Amino acid sequence: MPRVGLDWRTLHVHRATDRGAEFYVDCLEYGHALWQRGLAARAILCLDRALGADLRGDEAELARWPLPYAAMRWLIAQTPPDVFVGNPRVHFQHFADRMNEPRRDQRRWRAWACWALVRAARPEFPADPRHLVVEPTRAEIAAALRGHGLPGETEIWLAVVGA
Repeated sequence: MPRVGLDWRTLHVHRATDRGAEFYVDCLEYGHALWQRGLAARAILCLDRALGADLRGDEAELARWPLPYAAMRWLIAQTPPDVFVGNPRVHFQHFADRMNEPRRDQRRWRAWACWALVRAARPEFPADPRHLVVEPTRAEIAAALRGHGLPGETEIWLAVVGA
């Protein structure tokens, strides 16, 4: 359960610091709190930010809280019809295609991985027809995660996207 009283300041404190393991856990916890408040779109954005944390793969926090691909798919699949979620497929499509540094390739392919999760969990979400982009295959995403992700990340994602 998330701590009581979490708000925007939970992540704001990391603005001037490194965005490592503590930032990662705060993103997960704040995302959970936002979900409990019925703010699905903002919760998804918090998980998105967690995936952008600067992690090596050997952090104790990752052992306890693996990369949130399963949580991302669950949130997308479980958002009630009357709760605003926007179009996460378009969000991740735009995010992946317009990624900047730091760790551009890693973050870009994680965005494509989440895009594939949206397509699997909620295939009714349309692509953005005005944003022409070459959509990668699952095999291309897996190969890129192997090259740019953390050890074991590809297997975590494959298990979730194939669920």
